[in-house]
Order: sequence, then structure tokens, then C-alpha cells
Amino acid sequence: MHPIQEPRNSGLLRVSDIHEIYWEESGNPDGHPVIFLHGGPGAGASPACRGFFNPEHFRIVIIDQRGCGRSKPYACIEDNTTWDLVADIEKVREMLGIQKWLVFGGSWGSTLSLTYAETHPERVSGLVLRGIFLCRPSEMAWLNEAGGVSQIYPAQWQKFIAPVAENKRQALIKAYHEMLFSEDEATRLKAAKSWADWESYLIQFEPKDVDEDPQASLAIARMENHYFVNEGWLQGDKAILANIDKIRHIPTIIVQGRYDLCTPMQSAWELSQAFPEAELRIVQAGHSSFDPSLSEALVKVVEDISSKL
Repeated sequence: MHPIQEPRNSGLLRVSDIHEIYWEESGNPDGHPVIFLHGGPGAGASPACRGFFNPEHFRIVIIDQRGCGRSKPYACIEDNTTWDLVADIEKVREMLGIQKWLVFGGSWGSTLSLTYAETHPERVSGLVLRGIFLCRPSEMAWLNEAGGVSQIYPAQWQKFIAPVAENKRQALIKAYHEMLFSEDEATRLKAAKSWADWESYLIQFEPKDVDEDPQASLAIARMENHYFVNEGWLQGDKAILANIDKIRHIPTIIVQGRYDLCTPMQSAWELSQAFPEAELRIVQAGHSSFDPSLSEALVKVVEDISSKL
């Protein structure tokens, strides 16, 4: 990956009566603009995310989406939908005076990248998508209901379902929603830690037990659950695959880990079938973009797509 430079500019942008989102830019102020959209929803972006882009060639913009990372208020789901986030991206673009930019997103970030591009195709010069997640019920059930990835890691799955009453284990996303939004703080934090421990285990190519901080887990657990309960507001004519015609002209490269257990290969394959103009590159890796083989592939993809921008 490229050297990590400190931001040249950063701040909080008020995007609603409730929310302020963190933004930063680094790299070459005259370079090609790129925005990095983090996963989760609710994960926030780390300084390491700048390393996918050559700072001599790119004007690198990173944001923390509503309610997570350095944005305020923390873990707030009010006025927090996919379409609010799409509008926020436009507000950042306008604030920075950018006409078009490369959009780079992984996992939930791929969902947001695609919905943003389908809403504002004239503002997107290219797409780099990693670990495809289309926010469909089948994908959410794979992650957080019995019968999916639970069959691959049964011991860890037992830890995930342990906080849930036995009579509620047939609808785990709903059961976790009750706990994550309980009025009792101890219940909220216990559920957040359990949710985050399970996901942190899955994103690793070679999993090992994790011990996430409950308070730090609150944003990603509450945000993911909130988006899952609402199916990302991407049903029917709002669904991503239903709107691919709007972005066929945009240079796009999809990067997918063959052994990704968070966002399995099936969704990347279905996206590539619906969007044959996009290039699909499969890497022998898991989900984390910082897996060495996956990060190397992503750096190469950014270099390769540069000539098409």
C-alpha cells in the first residue's frame, strides 16, 4: 500500500439538524478526486484507508458516515438511511468543489457506492467495488440468521446466539434489534459486543477469537442492525440490480475474495452477470481489505482504472 499521509484539510460538515459528518482530504490537491466509502454500516474509516491511493496522483477524500467514527452524534440512527448517506456524499462533493470523482467502496461501502452512482451517475468517473454486498434479505440472513455462515463456524455462532432467549432465536436480527435499542445500557452494550465479536471473527481470512470493546462496538452493531431491519431501504424499484442500466457507461472493476464469508462470492457474481461491462477480479482472500493479497489487488486496481478516468 502507499505511504499514509496526514490530511491537508479536515472538519465536520453539518448535513442535517441532527448530524455532522467528519471529512478529510489528503494527497495531491490537483490530483484526480477519489472518495473512500467505508463498510459497516457504522464502521468508520481509519487512516490506513488512505493507503489504497497514490498520494501523488489522487486527491483523497474520506468521510465517516452518519453516526459513526468521528461523526456526531455517535451511534445515532435518527435520520440515518441509505438515501441520507447518498445526499451527504453530494454535500461533501459540492463543499469541496469537485465535479466528478472515482468512488471506492468495500462491503457496505460497495452498496453505498452503487446506490450513489445510480443516483448521481454524472458525478462518478469510475467505480472500484470490493466485497460486494447488495443489502438483500438473503445476504443478511446468511450473516445473522441460522443456516448460513453459522454452519461454517458453529462454535463461534454459539457465542453469537448466547445473549438471545431461546424462544427468539428463529429471528435473530429482530431479537438483536430489541437488545441493541433497549433502555437498559448493560443490555445494549452486551448485545453490541456480541454482534461485533461475531462480525470481527468472520472478516479475517484466518479467524481468531476477538474481544471487542462494547462502547466502541455500539455504532457498528446498532447501525448494521438498523439498516438490516429496514433492508437498506433498497426494496423493489430501489434495488441495486434493478438500476444497473444507469451506470453501464461508468468504468468499473469489482474485486472479490474467493473465501469471503461476510459477503460471499454469489453477490459479486450476480452483479457481474447483471453488469457485464464491469470487470470482475477474484482474489484468493477473505473479506478484510487489509488482507495482504486483497490490499495488493486493490492498489493494482486503482492504478489500472486510472487510465480510464
